[in-house]
Amino acid sequence: MVRLGALCLLLLAMQSSPRVDTPPGPGIPLTLATERAERIKDLRYDLSFTIPAEQTARVSGRVIVTFALTDATRPLSLDFAPVKGGTVVANGEPAAASASPDHLTIGPKHLREGRNTIAIDFDAGDAALNRNPEFLYTLFVPARAHLTFPCFDQPDLKARWTLALDVPEGWEAVANGAVVETSSSNARTRMRFAETEPLSTYLFAFAAGRFSVETADRGGRTFRMLHRETDASKVARNRDAIFDLHASSLAWLEQYTGIQYPWGKFDFVLVPSFQFGGMEHAGSIFYNASSLLLDPSATQNQKLGRASLIAHETAHMWFGDLVTMRWFNDVWMKEVFANFMAAKIVNPSFPEINHELRFLFAHYPAAYEIDRTAGTNAIRQRLDNLNEAGSLYGAIIYQKAPVVMRQLETIVGAGAFRDGVQRYLQKHRFANATWPDLVAVLDELTSEDLAAWSRAWVDEPGRPIVSTVVEIANDQIDRLILTERDPIQARSLTWSQRLQVTLGFPDGEKTLPARMVRGRAAVAEASGLPRPQFVLPSGRGIGYAGFELDPASRAYLLAHLPEIQDPLTRGTAWVTLWEEMLDGRATAAAILDLALAALPRETDEQNVQRILAYTERAYWKFLRAAERERIAPRLERVLRDGLSSASSSSLKSAWFSSLRDVARSEDVVAWLEKVWRKTETVPGLTLAEPDYTTLAQQLAVREVPAWREILDAQFERIENPDRKARFAFVRPALSADPAARDAFVERLAQPAFRQREPWVLEGLAFVHHPLRAATAEKHIAPSLALLREIQRTGDIFFPKRWMDATLSGHNSATAARTVRRFLEELPPDYPDRLRRVILSSADELFRVSR
Repeated sequence: MVRLGALCLLLLAMQSSPRVDTPPGPGIPLTLATERAERIKDLRYDLSFTIPAEQTARVSGRVIVTFALTDATRPLSLDFAPVKGGTVVANGEPAAASASPDHLTIGPKHLREGRNTIAIDFDAGDAALNRNPEFLYTLFVPARAHLTFPCFDQPDLKARWTLALDVPEGWEAVANGAVVETSSSNARTRMRFAETEPLSTYLFAFAAGRFSVETADRGGRTFRMLHRETDASKVARNRDAIFDLHASSLAWLEQYTGIQYPWGKFDFVLVPSFQFGGMEHAGSIFYNASSLLLDPSATQNQKLGRASLIAHETAHMWFGDLVTMRWFNDVWMKEVFANFMAAKIVNPSFPEINHELRFLFAHYPAAYEIDRTAGTNAIRQRLDNLNEAGSLYGAIIYQKAPVVMRQLETIVGAGAFRDGVQRYLQKHRFANATWPDLVAVLDELTSEDLAAWSRAWVDEPGRPIVSTVVEIANDQIDRLILTERDPIQARSLTWSQRLQVTLGFPDGEKTLPARMVRGRAAVAEASGLPRPQFVLPSGRGIGYAGFELDPASRAYLLAHLPEIQDPLTRGTAWVTLWEEMLDGRATAAAILDLALAALPRETDEQNVQRILAYTERAYWKFLRAAERERIAPRLERVLRDGLSSASSSSLKSAWFSSLRDVARSEDVVAWLEKVWRKTETVPGLTLAEPDYTTLAQQLAVREVPAWREILDAQFERIENPDRKARFAFVRPALSADPAARDAFVERLAQPAFRQREPWVLEGLAFVHHPLRAATAEKHIAPSLALLREIQRTGDIFFPKRWMDATLSGHNSATAARTVRRFLEELPPDYPDRLRRVILSSADELFRVSR
């Protein structure tokens, strides 16, 4: 709570200053952040919060901010959104503070050059506290700390943090620092945490509530895991693997970076229905509980995903936490390093996995989903205000950027690249850096023009279109040439890159190197080789582009892809053919025919799961209802045969999930109902509570006669209170009554109803399920209209996921017209980044509706 002085007092104080500064606008503008970074040094926060047991009671707090000020002649603004009643004391004297949106401004008469101390009592805002009946956790990325307490909410004002929490008795608490003092009285517990090393506001965090605590020692270090899982067998089944993966990631990163883990203790919290996969708070990582606590039916991809997630968040302890971007236009740097390092880290833990194939599937399809659309963006984007920073996140920085970073490592050389990374980390440790800072280090290690390379790959949006020209003479290759063009004609950009071109022959495949320079690559070594069965310019998953196959190669792959011996080449061919289908050079029916022919023959589990994913997507998105009815019997037969013959529980889980999600015939749906009722089993597959929950939901969407009874019974089956609450929230979206679904959507207009974003997205996806698309079309326009509010009130991934959940089930021309009409009628001040979100989410809808 902050007592606000009269504005005239502030104006009088400002008149005595050599310069008059206007109050900052909403958010954290770059101009304000730049000015503060020049003036403020040696920043520290001493924070305390009193957290009541009741979810709706206010959280009170006090912050003491100390810093050195180089210029005290101008007002100084702290960031704070709630701005409610209370006191401000500056340098020992009560101070009048002027309020403007997102800020408290203190006049020069209350400031002095050198050391300053500002103490503020406040009521914490709830927007970033994620309060639940028995626990809460903070989530301040990208600039949401000021929604809770007064601070300088920008990444380049790193501070040392001290925290005290007063919580109900019986609650556990965790923060960036270790607990150094604990006391109890009056059914309350007070904990004080050690001062941290310098951290940005978005990395400061705490969680408190009724958590269970697991501990383990690995390599002389103690790890702690806080969770709310009530299934003891699930915890026991996953516990050692989780601790082992953290320990091995930590050891690898210390060895690679040459820097010991910099944050002292190592805790992590498993949060039910967490908004992200994980969040890299220094010394206290937060995870989505379901991503780490896997069920017995977990697939190979889920196990790999868990390992990659843990490696990703652990890598952030160096990349993002130790060295932090100066401004959020470079947020991609911390994410690309975390993803890139994660791919390196998980390899030794899974020696049986084809990791080149894993890299391909983990990055290319998701990156292409955005980069092929009119809504794509550059990796490094302009950002004038941190209130738009959340919209920078997405597949371009998480999936495209690692592909680009792999190119950079290839250009520089793996050894030199590592040396450069070590120099970069040492030079900027506990401080901030920019992309040009890293380029400057690496530029000394290569003769290639990294600035020109960076302009195409990092500073500009989109991907090149690469076409294949094969000239044959005397049944031999005379010339094999790859040509490149810019899909944005007015730009005429060229992308330099290394390629691996795979040629197919009756006795196997041959891969040849090529280098794209100024829009052209000649594959010299191909000349004189026999006429190939196919040419795959994306061979080995190295090149990044929209690859256009020559007609002969396309026809051969659509007919004979399963005959290719190499799993990576098969995977690359699948990604390329899917893009061909989206661009209209192959039909969805042809892709489905190929999938149904390939699935019984595919031996690599990663390829099986990729083909199954494409199969489901083609079936629901790119086929009309009549086409689905025609192909459904064959599809279900292939899936049931695959389930029966799968050689591992992981594969069986993948086959079963696909069958469950596409089932339409009465006999298959009836069999699934028996599986849910536990009167039938799936030999070789152990189903857990979440599996039965998903099965119940899918049966309800298909409106089986007993759908209401099934949902009632499943609710009673669920024992964990957090999962039970989520099921109850989503249930109206599953109803066979359109009025119940409509009421659910209408409630989403209320910010309080949207607080638990994963619950909202799950329910929204069921409302817009393809089987209910016709009755859900009326909700598309209201969802579009809410998007700006979704961005303002939600976390970083919410706007894109909101649009994906809204549009993913639709494929009609009327749905496409609704979106196009909304885009055409946007006001001039509508945020361009949100317009791009709509364009990227609607891309497949636009394509299929043509």
